[in-house]
Amino acid sequence: MKTKIASLLLASAFSLAAFQAHAADKVTLQLKWVTQAQFAGYYVAKDKGFYEEEGLDVEIKPGGPDIAPAQVIAGGGADVVVDWMPSALATREKGVPLVNIAQPFKSSGMMLTCLKESGVTGPENFKGKTLGVWFFGNEYPFLSWMAHLKIPTDGGPDGVTVLKQGFNVDPLIQKQAACISTMTYNEYGQVLDAGIKPEDLITFKYEDQGVATLEDGLYVLEDKLADPAFKEKMVKFVRASMKGWKYAEANPDEAADIVLENDSTGAQTEAHQKRMMGEVAKLTAGSNGALDEADYKRTVASLLAGGSDPVISKEPEGAWTHAVTDEALK
Repeated sequence: MKTKIASLLLASAFSLAAFQAHAADKVTLQLKWVTQAQFAGYYVAKDKGFYEEEGLDVEIKPGGPDIAPAQVIAGGGADVVVDWMPSALATREKGVPLVNIAQPFKSSGMMLTCLKESGVTGPENFKGKTLGVWFFGNEYPFLSWMAHLKIPTDGGPDGVTVLKQGFNVDPLIQKQAACISTMTYNEYGQVLDAGIKPEDLITFKYEDQGVATLEDGLYVLEDKLADPAFKEKMVKFVRASMKGWKYAEANPDEAADIVLENDSTGAQTEAHQKRMMGEVAKLTAGSNGALDEADYKRTVASLLAGGSDPVISKEPEGAWTHAVTDEALK
């Protein structure tokens, strides 16, 4: 009897050890916005088992209009967040020490989309017009651009009137604004879906205006990186995520289908997500996940040039690191 009990205890010990050896490390990712192809790489990495291969159990938390990634991570609700660099740097200066550990997006998809009938043919025509602008951290690239143009944002004939734009294209459709904020992969398509023809529009891509800032980077809290175990988790997470992104680039329709399978709201359509994935792939192309220091410096320079009210007041220190991608991309 004692021998049998001993055998059972030994077997249980081996089973527990095996479980502990194979127990996946949990990682919580907070997205900047709702489930859509903008975040396809992460959903693909999970669906294809890339995270599982790294020994990770990744929870992907969708965002929304009332969710600020920086607040979520500061409150302990996420290990890593997707955010735009202007927002992340402004947040860092305010005391939440976000650090960029990877940059899957190489190019900016942000632009202003204007009705030609409004008389806007170039940035010099913005004066006296109403422009739709997203807030909640998304206003920083716009404010920086206006500062570059030396155009006040408090209205008047020599300035622009800023309309706090919801996350839709209604102000343009209803002609409440001459121009609105759009992303190449999302709202611009919504404008076209509303029946406005491309030839009736003029667009100004931030990339073309020389004021593009980095979007959709991966950020963690600085003190967490001092923990070797946490850093190793992020190495695995970034490696698997970039594998997911490159798979999504090569297989955009499949990636869009995976996103749709993960959309619990049922709000997304196949046509919209496939179009979005095709545009997003253009923005992630050229990035292996490592932050390009030149892109970082360009973003910082743009944000510092904010006139009397710059987005950030001084050159950031310690706001990014290659420590994770150097390991992940070996």
